[in-house]
Amino acid sequence: MSIATRVVVVGGGYAGVLAANRLRRRTDVDVTLVNPRPQFVERIRLHQLVAGNDDAVEDYATVLADSVKLVVERAERIDLATHSVRLASGVTLDFDYLIYAVGSTAPVPAAVPGAEFAFPLGELEAAQRLTAHLADIPMQAPIVVVGGGLTGIEAASEFAEAGRSVTLVTSALGPSLASGGRRSVAKRLRKLGVTVVDNDTVTRVQPDRITLRDGRELPSAATVWTAGFGVPTLAADSGLSTDRLGRLLTDETLTSVDDPAIIAAGDAASPSAQPLRMSCQLAMPLASHAADTVLARLEGKEPGNLNPASVGQCISLGRRAGTIQMSHFNDQALPLHIGGRLAGVIKESVCAGTVSFLAKEARKPGSYFWPRGGQRQKNLKRGTVDV
Repeated sequence: MSIATRVVVVGGGYAGVLAANRLRRRTDVDVTLVNPRPQFVERIRLHQLVAGNDDAVEDYATVLADSVKLVVERAERIDLATHSVRLASGVTLDFDYLIYAVGSTAPVPAAVPGAEFAFPLGELEAAQRLTAHLADIPMQAPIVVVGGGLTGIEAASEFAEAGRSVTLVTSALGPSLASGGRRSVAKRLRKLGVTVVDNDTVTRVQPDRITLRDGRELPSAATVWTAGFGVPTLAADSGLSTDRLGRLLTDETLTSVDDPAIIAAGDAASPSAQPLRMSCQLAMPLASHAADTVLARLEGKEPGNLNPASVGQCISLGRRAGTIQMSHFNDQALPLHIGGRLAGVIKESVCAGTVSFLAKEARKPGSYFWPRGGQRQKNLKRGTVDV
């Protein structure tokens, strides 16, 4: 009688769920998913949760294969010597392989004076706190969104469309976009009444205002922080090698440089110390590749190298418009975009399709596919992959 291979997946977001489902391509693999929450969080909809037009969660029964065991706990340490994971309850889970898919966070930097008065928008609980706070202040009260990346743009648009008075403060609006896509975003923000303070930074947060670099103060009944990403510290706390942000260092198969039994997926992976852009769009191909690496090893084969291709960036600008920034396969923006209502429809179909992809993979493991040919391996040899 054969003994099932035990795989523990740490993290139940987009990457963790997809990897867990895909591992079911083999019936002799026993998969356990560890996640601190009992529901799947649609992180790409958290700004909608705050605006009141989506709950941003799905039941795991919708997106996770029935044969995957869900453990609602927080992982506290990975023990390399015993190949086990210690949970917050004190329980340990042994593994033959571990997929590290803890995702990313979006904390307010502690170095910012008054950081405790700002509301991050990177996790469910933070979004719920912001929702409760907004319920206690008038609709006309001024809100400041800090950060001009995709999350900040989407949040500012959603809040303004809901009738809020919004100011967006950023060092650069849409830095990952081409000039045409950036103009498309700026035009929609103006139409929604969002005031954009560009080429500036917030140096202090207070309960009712923020301070800019030049000393100016802006009123703010709620300061929403969307600038920058971080990652959970589980890998570093466990003595695993990480990059400067705490992402797990791996080779190009997504295998940890410290232990061949540990494979990374999603935002917390740093292949060759030159990670891909943190995003749902790239987290899911990484998750598929991580699962395929494990499956290849179980079949006695050499796993392939990572080489996903990006096709663009989808931005919602409220419920009635959006911007789709097209890109080269290597994720560099092209001078080509789609704007307006059509882009909004496309963005919504992408969000809905993401959950559908997970559900389909749960029903039919191996069905998820993604564009390949991002030239990553050639770029690595040339030293041109962006960090």
